[in-house]
Amino acid sequence: MKTHLVIGAFAVVFFLPYVSHKLIFVPVVLIASLLPDIDSGFSTLGRRKIFRPLQFLTKHRGIIHSFTFCIAVSVLLAFYFPLIAFPFFLGYALHLLADSWTIEGIRPFWPLKDISRGKIRVGGTMEETVFIVFIILDAIFLIFLFI
Repeated sequence: MKTHLVIGAFAVVFFLPYVSHKLIFVPVVLIASLLPDIDSGFSTLGRRKIFRPLQFLTKHRGIIHSFTFCIAVSVLLAFYFPLIAFPFFLGYALHLLADSWTIEGIRPFWPLKDISRGKIRVGGTMEETVFIVFIILDAIFLIFLFI
C-alpha cells in the first residue's frame, strides 16, 4: 500500500503543474493508486465490507488487476465524469505497473493468460528500496514545484 501511494504521489507532483483542477486531480490519483487492491481482503480498501462481495466474485490480481479493466473504466469515466478520467487512469495504471514488477505479477490484458512479472518480492528488501527511491523523488519534485 505505502509503495503504491508514494508512486501515485510521484505522479501527482510530476503532473500537478500541468493540471487545471488540482483539488480533483490529487485525491483521484491517490485513491486510484490503491483501488486495484479492492480484490484483496488484506488491503487497506479491500478490508471494507462494501468490497467483500467483489472478493467472492474475483480473485486477487485477476480482472481488477488488468489494463483491460483500467482502460474500460477510464473510457466510461471519460464519457460521464471527464475531469476524473485521466487522474483515475494515471493512479490505477501506475498501481498495475508496480504490481507487474513483482514475482506474482499481473495478467495485464485479461482475459489473455499472459502474465507480466518481475523480481520484486512484496514486502521484501527491493520493494522497500523502491519505496525509499520514490520518497526521495517525491521530495525532490516537491522542492522544485515550489521554487
